[in-house]
Amino acid sequence: MLPLLIALQFLTRIPIRLPGMPAPAELGRSLLCYPLVGALLGGGLALLAVLLAETFAPLAAALLLAVWVLASGALHLDGLADTVDAWVGGYGDRARTLALMKDPASGPMAVAALILLLLLKFTALWALLLRGEVLALLLAALLARGAVLLLFWGTPYVRAGGLGSVMAEQLPRRPALWVLALVALTVLLAGRSGALALASTLVVFVLCRRALLRRLGGTTGDTAGALLELVECSVLVVLALAG
Repeated sequence: MLPLLIALQFLTRIPIRLPGMPAPAELGRSLLCYPLVGALLGGGLALLAVLLAETFAPLAAALLLAVWVLASGALHLDGLADTVDAWVGGYGDRARTLALMKDPASGPMAVAALILLLLLKFTALWALLLRGEVLALLLAALLARGAVLLLFWGTPYVRAGGLGSVMAEQLPRRPALWVLALVALTVLLAGRSGALALASTLVVFVLCRRALLRRLGGTTGDTAGALLELVECSVLVVLALAG
């Protein structure tokens, strides 16, 4: 139960009070709960979408997106903004890129990236709601957090001494594979939509991981957040286009 509470506290704004500072092993095991947190978030959003079924579709899409962002405290959007700023300003240099990720300020490229991503999510939600395809919200949230687990499992963590470093080091390797397999099988039960969502997730994951290895030699917490946002967006857009 503690690993799930840690994951909920880290990935959402649910007011959870832990009994104390978690042990490193508990932090590592919390990564195994990321897909479950995604399923809970996505299930809640899907339920909200059902309740908003009679609402003007653009308004319903905006409300869903607002709840989605608020539920995570914009944590992953912050990671995307930091990653974009660092990627552009780093000029291909690893040390400069990592240093820029620590800068809390957001430049014009970061702002543009956030606007474009939120616009794509909004319009994709609009299209999906018009067709009543609320399952897409569950798929997007689940697969995005599953992608983060896969990233930590198979990609070096390049910042030493931080919370993310401890989580990556303590992640149980074999149980992580079982969790990822369960996520994939669960998604495929959704039929064509599930297969398309899984395929888009894998494409985004492979492209992002390759870029991270080339530039940084691994991942950071910010780039993990960026991956999460990109996967969510890609799943929503692909499923909206596939309709």
